[in-house]
Amino acid sequence: MPPEQLSRRGRSRTTPRARRVNLAFSDAELEIVQTAAARDGMATGAWASQVAVMVAREQLVPGTGSRNALRELITARAELARVAVQWDEGSAGGVAALIADAVARVDTATLQLMRERADRS
Repeated sequence: MPPEQLSRRGRSRTTPRARRVNLAFSDAELEIVQTAAARDGMATGAWASQVAVMVAREQLVPGTGSRNALRELITARAELARVAVQWDEGSAGGVAALIADAVARVDTATLQLMRERADRS
């Protein structure tokens, strides 16, 4: 996930986070998580929390490789084409929401694919 999407969580004075979750990692898994957190300039726990929330909100699709990201782009592109046809036919009801959803999916998949490619270089 690009650093502009991940930012250090500041302590919120109005809504403190009182709920905690313990995570268990093997040595190899912890090293991977720590490396990812460092790459994004975050503490390990903050990074894990941020990623977990993004996955829960479906802003980040876990475990997708380039093939899955590309599949998501193709699906989103087909959705956009369908919306364009609806727009042309004059049935504008709900079209804005469909467009916004499709654009968000394309953005997410594109950023993920770009990041995976950058990590390989």
